[in-house]
Amino acid sequence: MFDLKWIRENKDFFDQGLQRRGVSSQSTSLLEMDETIRTLQTEIQNINELRNTTARKMGELKKNGEDITALVQEGIRLKNLLPELEEKERTLQQKILNILASLPNLPQEDLPVGDETANKEIKKEGNPPSFSFMPKQHFELGEALGLMDFEQAAYISGARFVILKGPLARLERALASFMLDIHTREFGYQEVSLPLLVKDDALFGTGNLPKFSEDLFKTNSDHWLIPTAEVPLTNLVAQKIMEESVLPLRLTAYTPCFRLEAGSAGRDTRGMLRQHQFGKVELVSITTPSQASAEHERMLMAAQTVLKRLEIPYRVMLLATQDISPASQKTYDLEAWLPGQNCYREISSCSLCGSYQARRMNARYRPQDPLHKKPLFVSTLNGSGLAVGRALIALLENHQQEDASILIPSALRPYLNNAEKITSHGTFE
Repeated sequence: MFDLKWIRENKDFFDQGLQRRGVSSQSTSLLEMDETIRTLQTEIQNINELRNTTARKMGELKKNGEDITALVQEGIRLKNLLPELEEKERTLQQKILNILASLPNLPQEDLPVGDETANKEIKKEGNPPSFSFMPKQHFELGEALGLMDFEQAAYISGARFVILKGPLARLERALASFMLDIHTREFGYQEVSLPLLVKDDALFGTGNLPKFSEDLFKTNSDHWLIPTAEVPLTNLVAQKIMEESVLPLRLTAYTPCFRLEAGSAGRDTRGMLRQHQFGKVELVSITTPSQASAEHERMLMAAQTVLKRLEIPYRVMLLATQDISPASQKTYDLEAWLPGQNCYREISSCSLCGSYQARRMNARYRPQDPLHKKPLFVSTLNGSGLAVGRALIALLENHQQEDASILIPSALRPYLNNAEKITSHGTFE
């Protein structure tokens, strides 16, 4: 959300930021509507003052026994003028709110301009493995092991679901625990257990509503299933004023996530890459604007640490202005190498949102500097640390052996009773 006073004072910067997003200029129409509202408010105020004056005159005339018929008629006329003016004001106010709620955040200046084709590779880490055989995709490996069942999942729930069994189910659980331990023990994130059902305001606060309503699951009780733990985690500070001394606030959670994938028809129909339900370890930071950029780099480092220890090659991409999410000012994507597809695929997005979400959920902090007497909006950040299902995919494909067995990275073995691999028979060894 944007403040109209700020738009008035930064008109060109606002429009240029939207244009870099591929969105047309909005300041002129917004400020014209705001000016009309101000005119209407003045008219309403003048009419109310006239009504008060008329009422006083009526009282004086009535006290003196004089005829008040003309003043009564004038009072009725003035009263009848108000509903139309007030309705015009309400309509314009709502129109402005709807426009402001639909606008994306302004991208930072250092982002490449354009769509996903303009994304910039920042670095690569690790070398893609060299195989003496044709590497399989994760679903071929999982089905060959007898531990990944898409057919029965489709019978139970429909397309874009999977059933993991035995060692793969345990491997998924181990990955989540491994990620949570890294983020809580090494990077100071506080683990949180969260509701999976949220209300409209929570999704509006993070920017998921109104734009992404078609990609969300809604219940018949007017709750929504979370598309990511970012929603309840970030809303932990909604409608609050915090002391600056408690910031940065670092939070993490492992939850199921639910997405309709409405815009992905025909994409990634095989396997686990794009599902209606998947597990994810989420990272959220709440901080001051001055700390936000450094916190963004720190979050990126935390997510990379997981990939390094899982011995999964990856690259870091700086997303272009039209590829970042609506709430983001700046986003890094981590893309894991998938030998079965012979390409990199996104496994984490780390986004700096500035005050965009904070304004929508009224999340503020009280500065320690005595010169700042009023609370200020916090900056929010979020990132996947990581998407567990995609981490499982990358692990299977990068550590596969010719006999379809899967080597387990050494960092993960303590979570699996020190098993070194999943054998071609679908058992730990």
